[in-house]
Amino acid sequence: MTTKTLLAFFAGAILVGCGSNKNAINDLATNLPIETSINLSNITDDKAPVIINPGRFTVETVTYRLPRVVQGTYSVSDFGKYIDSFKAFDYKGNEMAVSKLDTNSWTIANAKELDKITYLVNDTYDIEKTGGIGKDTPFSPSGTNIEPENYVLNLHGFIGYFDSLKNNQYKLDITAPSDFIRTSALQNISSKASEDGKMTTTSYLAPRYFDITDNPMMYGKLDVEEFQVGDIKIVLSVYSPNKVHTAKSLKDVVFKMMQAQKVYMGDINSTPRYDIYLYLSDGSEGSPKGFGALEHHTSTVVVLPEAMDQDAIASAMTDVVSHEFFHIVTPLSVHSEDVHYFDYNNPTFSKHLWMYEGVTEYFATLFQVDQGLVEEKDFYNKILGKIKASKKLNDAMSFTIMSENVLKAPYKDQYLNVYQKGALIGMCIDILIREASNGNRGILSLMKELSNKYGKNKPFEDDKLIEEITAMTYPSVGEFLNTHVVGDIPIDYNVFFDKAGLEIGDGKAETNYIMLDNTPIVSGDPDKGIFFTDSALGVSFWKEQGVQPNDIIKSIDGTEVTLQNANQVLGGVFGWKPGRDVEVVLLRDGEEVIIKTTLTQAYKSAKILKEKENATDAQKALREAWLRG
Repeated sequence: MTTKTLLAFFAGAILVGCGSNKNAINDLATNLPIETSINLSNITDDKAPVIINPGRFTVETVTYRLPRVVQGTYSVSDFGKYIDSFKAFDYKGNEMAVSKLDTNSWTIANAKELDKITYLVNDTYDIEKTGGIGKDTPFSPSGTNIEPENYVLNLHGFIGYFDSLKNNQYKLDITAPSDFIRTSALQNISSKASEDGKMTTTSYLAPRYFDITDNPMMYGKLDVEEFQVGDIKIVLSVYSPNKVHTAKSLKDVVFKMMQAQKVYMGDINSTPRYDIYLYLSDGSEGSPKGFGALEHHTSTVVVLPEAMDQDAIASAMTDVVSHEFFHIVTPLSVHSEDVHYFDYNNPTFSKHLWMYEGVTEYFATLFQVDQGLVEEKDFYNKILGKIKASKKLNDAMSFTIMSENVLKAPYKDQYLNVYQKGALIGMCIDILIREASNGNRGILSLMKELSNKYGKNKPFEDDKLIEEITAMTYPSVGEFLNTHVVGDIPIDYNVFFDKAGLEIGDGKAETNYIMLDNTPIVSGDPDKGIFFTDSALGVSFWKEQGVQPNDIIKSIDGTEVTLQNANQVLGGVFGWKPGRDVEVVLLRDGEEVIIKTTLTQAYKSAKILKEKENATDAQKALREAWLRG
């Protein structure tokens, strides 16, 4: 869940030819595509060969780079780490000297003689360790996969750029087995099969390097569904290595979600096509471990666990993909100069991650209750969950300072707060605008106004945004932003809940049957086996069944529970739903205790967000405008 960005680069160098026209020394580089190729039919040791043919240079020295940072990840990826056997060749086929400047950059002298560059690309999935944002490998949805059945082609991991030629067109040839399914929103200009028909080379055209980075692809044994949501063509591509999930099984969930988003967003400009690439990780060695998504202008790459059941993956897809699609608003439409003129190797960052990621996450949460996809209590629970999660991070840190310095310590460790406190900032602004406008305006209308003023081709000045938002809204909004976003004063959320006639009080919240507050309610011992802990009494279902701490679990639904199979068996318990018949055999003080019943909803005692009994009509009206305005 991250921010893909727009950018506008200026070309500063001139080429003098390309391909077979290398003697046309007066041709401009902007008219001649850089020819690139990736050969997926010639993989050795999970490495894909790449060829870059830039045409003839007129300068003495050129530098070729792979991105250090890609838009939306807010962490260092260093895609140059995954490049092997980097070589340059002149027009006579002789290898040229290459100087490696840093992890991601190579310089070639005597560039007027440079014909082509070749190298091998390792995939990032194979060498993921802990995975996730800010770790030692790229965040999985921005990474690459090179396997016999599946290729995740985030092209920024394969194709780089010359410093002065980011605005040149790129022609990309990808050779792969003919029976591979291939999905991409890039313009397909031709396809040519090999003489034996076993391989096909597909050619694509990208207007500039940005479009290379902005258009991921997926090749291999995929499952694909295409359908319309209003005037948007949705292309859902799913890779499930064990065929647990299919594009067809997820189609209705995605359709319902995106249809609701379209209604919620109203007249905000959309795209004629949107691609969703879903990679389901089976947890094996070499599979991705950073779960989430990375957005692009017209697509998103999603990585989730394959082991999720249908309900869980439907919920995850709704949360994750809706977040990415809402990035159409910001920063894809409303963004600063740091985003617009993004530097892949030495980026500067906007102060406004509270808006790019926070407001986007808020929309992805709010629209579900606005459009009736979830009940109010579910929305309230998510809000309280974000408050709780935000308090585990530094709640007294300026959000603008953190955003501007997101790659540096101590700020980089606070990045995840953009999805917690960032969303809560969006909520508070929404309530303030609703209050001041008698419910007629909200943060969505503000973003529409900003989008109309700026749009994808016109960035705003970073230092002037808060002043501008204040002028477009109300003094209370400016005071809030300066106090709690620019400033470091923690937010008292009770103030905002009170405006909407809500309060935090004692109650009960739904939980599952094996975890309590993200902690297992069982433990293991070599002598005893698997047994319930004291925390089991915090789950209403087990307490009602008379479970006691230290009860040993002998079997579940006829399957003996051992230390060896506990993860598998208890993983099944994690997916239990109310209405299921279960039989659990316990051992208590040497005697068997049998629980044979039908599951009822499990609850835990918790602080909940609930309606005030004495809420005024004005508070109720504000709450209704906020939730369904």
